[in-house]
Amino acid sequence: MLNLYNNNVIYSGTGRRKTSIARVQLIPGSGKLIINGLPGESYLQFSPNYLRISCGPLSTLGLEKEYDIYVKAEGGGLTGQADAIRLGLARALCDINPENRVTLKSKGLLRRDARVKERKKYGLRKARKAPQYSKR
Repeated sequence: MLNLYNNNVIYSGTGRRKTSIARVQLIPGSGKLIINGLPGESYLQFSPNYLRISCGPLSTLGLEKEYDIYVKAEGGGLTGQADAIRLGLARALCDINPENRVTLKSKGLLRRDARVKERKKYGLRKARKAPQYSKR
């Protein structure tokens, strides 16, 4: 999806993971990451793992310093949000250049992880854990 902002083109993509949703906007710039109005490093608690996950599609294509990333992330925890950002970013990069799709798809960055928490069933302590069996 294309929008114009200060004569710059905005590329956007949406990513989801567990209960997290991330709306990602890419604007040509210097490579800064802003998540919910905060710098990406502080929002992701200075975790190099979360930063590496979030910016994975850009580093795969070698575009780390070419685009500014603005994200609105909601729901879930940091792991889900980092993975949602990665998927949204990969989808936005496919909007920029359709040739990016082949590279991102081969690395598995365009695949949505469908695993979600299994619900608790009645009669059980957790989703699958049964109460302790007593023979007598």
